[in-house]
Amino acid sequence: MRTVKLALVATFALGAAMASNPPAGHAATTDGNWNVTIITEKGTCDRTYSYNVDVSNGRVIYRGSTFIKLAGTVAPDGLVKVNISAGNQGASGTGRLSGSEGTGVWRGRGTAGACAGRWEAVRL
Repeated sequence: MRTVKLALVATFALGAAMASNPPAGHAATTDGNWNVTIITEKGTCDRTYSYNVDVSNGRVIYRGSTFIKLAGTVAPDGLVKVNISAGNQGASGTGRLSGSEGTGVWRGRGTAGACAGRWEAVRL
């Protein structure tokens, strides 16, 4: 559950993360600080989580706990892909950022089983 909880740190959730460099000429329209709220809709994970993340040059960066591995990208069109793991738990998410808001979905597996839901983001 902790990873699913943290997973949506990336909470952008939120598919496989794209670990390559962003395309040349990446429009930095999504760069900045974001607050992401993760809402669990299926499974036994906590109902909601909230995290702050940074987007810089198309990369999602979480500056919280060091035991969390986060890999994520935001494409020039706002498409978000994120993977997060902690130990044998993990989650992934996809969605889109546009202007000062974003939404998407996530799914993961924690110690108590599978969980899934949606995420919402606002620029800080």
